[in-house]
Amino acid sequence: MTFVKRFGLFILAGLALVLYSSIFVVDEREKVLVTRFGEIQRTETEPGLYFKIPIIEEIVSVEDRILFFTSNDKSVQAVDGRRYLVDTITVLRIDDAKKFRETVGASLTTARNRVETRIESALTQTYGRRTFSAALSKDRAAMMREIRDAVRPAAENLGLRIVDVRIRRTDLMPQVLKETYERMNAERFAEAAQLRAIGDTQRIKIRAQADREKVELVATARKQSEIIRGQGDATRNKVFADAFNRDPEFFAFYRSMKAYDKSLSGSDTSLVLSPTSEFFKYFNKSKSGDAGK
Repeated sequence: MTFVKRFGLFILAGLALVLYSSIFVVDEREKVLVTRFGEIQRTETEPGLYFKIPIIEEIVSVEDRILFFTSNDKSVQAVDGRRYLVDTITVLRIDDAKKFRETVGASLTTARNRVETRIESALTQTYGRRTFSAALSKDRAAMMREIRDAVRPAAENLGLRIVDVRIRRTDLMPQVLKETYERMNAERFAEAAQLRAIGDTQRIKIRAQADREKVELVATARKQSEIIRGQGDATRNKVFADAFNRDPEFFAFYRSMKAYDKSLSGSDTSLVLSPTSEFFKYFNKSKSGDAGK
């Protein structure tokens, strides 16, 4: 191979190297900054094939996708003085690649640290105006909007656009959680004691009312029984009186027989009476009748 051919191949290789180093591709997932001696010359945002000046110009790739920054275990204090741990997710994207390069050197780590600092400040302000229960109620959505709006200006200064900020978790700190559990436990015991006292009061009241009703019912029943008994006795006496008026002799005989039956019904009954006693009136008559016959 002659010198001319070798020189020609060397020239062709150099041109190929220069051509290769002057071409760059912009992916649909990124933006590209073209810099010259550290200064931004232009920004390529559309996907495609582009050219730059070799060696003099350099390219800086910047993400053009939605990014997610998480901030975990951020300590905040609510209006009631208790402290909580909050986890958030920040959804953002790089809106101004040039400003992003100038402010944080196109570093996502630096940008994340600055956004996280602003998120923590917004959390402190937002939670500081509310109680813990507000974060678990319908105010939660309003709180997330407040945090998002508070972070947006600082993010725009970095070339970022905050799409949304979401609160993933709001928990009491371990010590506060223990104290809260103990307080809630004491409140439940107090509530149970109060309910028990109300139940005892109702029980005593119901029992007293039942006892009063029982006494009234028994008294009414006794009254009715006495009335009925009196009416029965009156009827019985009337019957006896009518019977006595119809046949006094038979009635006296019947009464004597009843007396004999009650007095002499037991086997161990002993009577000490005179033979001429009125009690044996009808016995004596019976013997007299037998003697006459």
